[in-house]
Amino acid sequence: MTADRPGTGEGTRGRETPETLLYVHSRKASFVAIDREILAERYELVDYYQPGRWPDLRRLLPALARCDGVVAWFASWHSFFPITLAWLTRRPSVQIVGGFDTANMPDIGFGYQQGGLRRWASRWIMARATRLVTNSEYSRSEIAANTPFGAERVTVLHHGVPDPFTDADAAAPRERLALNVGAIDAGTLLQKGQLPFVEAARLLPDVRFVLAGKWLDDSVDRLRAIAPPNVELAGWVSDAELHDLYRRASAYVQVSRHEGFGLAVAEAMLAGCVPVVRDVTAMPEVVGEAGVFAASQSPEDVAAAIAAALDRGPDAHLAARARIRDTFPLSIRREGLLDVVGETVDR
Repeated sequence: MTADRPGTGEGTRGRETPETLLYVHSRKASFVAIDREILAERYELVDYYQPGRWPDLRRLLPALARCDGVVAWFASWHSFFPITLAWLTRRPSVQIVGGFDTANMPDIGFGYQQGGLRRWASRWIMARATRLVTNSEYSRSEIAANTPFGAERVTVLHHGVPDPFTDADAAAPRERLALNVGAIDAGTLLQKGQLPFVEAARLLPDVRFVLAGKWLDDSVDRLRAIAPPNVELAGWVSDAELHDLYRRASAYVQVSRHEGFGLAVAEAMLAGCVPVVRDVTAMPEVVGEAGVFAASQSPEDVAAAIAAALDRGPDAHLAARARIRDTFPLSIRREGLLDVVGETVDR
């Protein structure tokens, strides 16, 4: 039923050329780039990048006309028209969800499912996509709890984590360094656990705390105002600098209130960092027994968990690496994503 194409051993309905997919996204995140690279192995891709709420229909309409299907990251304003138009023109679509679009956490103001126009838009998109994909079993359960869509409609494809590190990196001597990585804005201070990370530093004055990530608004000033001398607010760092931090840090700390997966946690673990996280959302699913769980976001509980991680020996660093290397290799993401998109487009 399929015709092979040179170099892939794959094909679609006997076509001599690969299908063309509209690849829809709103942020230049590493997981978006990883999936794009995977899809480009088999498909021609047309990028539709919309960082704001308002679509550029003059660009979108001719782009969609060239495409056989749509793959979109997150059910939000940027994917509203691509998925709707795909539905109207009977083009197949794969919508990847699980994060702010499926969460409902009013106590920290996080998640589209709290209500209003954003909830309506996200549910409209999910209802009209041909397939829904998410990145963890937790996110599938969250979708079932917070939306009208049952878990049976959602396919779980865990992230695959590229591995630029080695076992020798994980086994190398470590500094008394606690690391957190992520862009900073008003919403991430609690959602990503950045505020309790900085607050915990005062209780561990002999530990160096580094928070690396782009400053998106003036929320970094709030962190700077409470940061003791052992905290470095590093701002944006290059990939090479980030990998160097991963190799030197003893603990990677991300005591988030919500994670649909936590790719930065997994990246740090691959380098050998012992993860310090909360026992909530997708974090237990990702870190398994290789992590240290903070009982809450209080500075005392976060500091105690970091101290416990720092006391772990070399075996703990190797165990953290093995957990991600063996459970979430990039090959599994590649196989799953190509299968789901292939089944959807080919049908």
